Amino acid sequence: METSRNSTNSSLFQWLGLLEDSDQPPDNSTHPRVITLLASILEKMIQKHQKPFHIRHNKDDEITMFHGSKAPSMNIYRYIERIHRYAQCSPACFVAAFAYILRYLRRPEATSKARRLTSLNVHRLLITSLLVAAKFLDRKCYNNAYYAKIGGVSTEEMNRLERTLLFDIDFRLNITTETFEEHCLMLQNETMPCDSRKLRTALGEIACSCQAI
Repeated sequence: METSRNSTNSSLFQWLGLLEDSDQPPDNSTHPRVITLLASILEKMIQKHQKPFHIRHNKDDEITMFHGSKAPSMNIYRYIERIHRYAQCSPACFVAAFAYILRYLRRPEATSKARRLTSLNVHRLLITSLLVAAKFLDRKCYNNAYYAKIGGVSTEEMNRLERTLLFDIDFRLNITTETFEEHCLMLQNETMPCDSRKLRTALGEIACSCQAI
């Protein structure tokens, strides 16, 4: 049973593009499937709570350091693609970053304000969560100043964003095998047709309900 599960997970990881050949240098001209799927699921999360153009913010939404005054012109896929090309972080970092974003949105705190993913905060959350993931998972990682240039923010802002994210998720950077697999399945399910009534939401996240293997 365990062997079968390991084989299934290995196939899933390979399908997502998470398994790298250690004998071959990374090829940044092609992008692992996880990038496309992550961009797609984040876009759906945003669209679910997109406000009409004449409504800037919902009074019940929390405005954080990750919010910009206007949405960047670069779409989510191109932004993630840019980070992958220049930061050269491992594909697993994109799964971890996805988990960190959900932890940030779900943070347990007694407040009437809701945290939602929007076009105003998704880019800063992405660059910050990927920076944190790369530092935690990869043997080599570029510094904050380099990530700031990739992300289009100043080094000082990058430092503040990293500090804010770490405190808001209570420095819970460890991701168990089960949690990693769960988020991989959520990304995999993004390619499968599903009824909108079966979508599972969690403080603005949207993903198809994961079925046990």
